[in-house]
Order: sequence, then structure tokens, then C-alpha cells
Amino acid sequence: MHLREVTEDDISDICRLPSTREELFYCFPRAVFPLSEAEVRQSIKKRSDSTVVEVEGRVVAFANFYRWEEGLCSIGNVVVAADTRGSGVGSCLIKHMVTLGFEKHYAKAVSVSCFNRNAAGLLFYPKLGFLPYDIEQRVDYNGDRVALIHLRVENNAI
Repeated sequence: MHLREVTEDDISDICRLPSTREELFYCFPRAVFPLSEAEVRQSIKKRSDSTVVEVEGRVVAFANFYRWEEGLCSIGNVVVAADTRGSGVGSCLIKHMVTLGFEKHYAKAVSVSCFNRNAAGLLFYPKLGFLPYDIEQRVDYNGDRVALIHLRVENNAI
């Protein structure tokens, strides 16, 4: 398993990571399925520390920060290839992002947000020390109300 910054060559691989409309909504809520290279490029341009996980030369996960100031780093665009979930790839990626938040950006806390229908994510993040602190109403791609649950880990909690 190898973590590294995103390169132009990774863009098309990142586009293939969300395999359903629902998965895409979880990681790129405003994007249209299938994920386009333009959407990924725009995200990378506007965000910080865009990172991929590579296993045996294949990009299997992606994340970045959409906020990295005022003592808080917020992780976004988190997506792991379906066939590698449960293998430790996601844990490795999130731990790396948390470390970047604390050590590179001097954050006091690192946050992540997870939609209520993403049970796997809601069960995953607390295992890494994240605790819920807020909920907001959003609308999904069908126009249905959903809850976006915000979780965070404090620097002294790790």
C-alpha cells in the first residue's frame, strides 16, 4: 500500500472509484454520475492535499481537504474502491489525512462528514476516534431529505 499526492495520470482512475450514483453522492455530493475528469480536476484545484492510495500499481482510494484553516482541517471526497473495502485501505488513508491535518496544517481538530444512509462510513469513522458533533439537513440526487453527520477527532485524542 502506497500513499501519495495525486498526479494527472490518476484522474481517470479516481473517476472509476465510485461505482454507483449513491456512492458518488457520498463522496462528491454535487457531481453527476458517472464522475467526470473535469469534476475531479476542479476538486483537486480548489482543495488541498489530494491524496491517493495505490495497491499493486492501482489507485484504490482518494481523499483531500476542503477546509484547512482556523485550527480545523475537513476531509472530503473520501472514496475507496468497492473491492478493497475492509482491507485497511480506508483506515490507512484517513489516518494519513489526520496526520497531515495535525502536523502540516497544525489543526486542533480534523473533521469528516458522512451521510446518514452511509452506514459503513458511520460505523467506520468512530473506530478511528471520530465523534459526531453536528447534523445538518441536505437534499440528495432524488430530491429527498438526508442528514449529513459531521464527526471530528481532536488533536489530543490520538
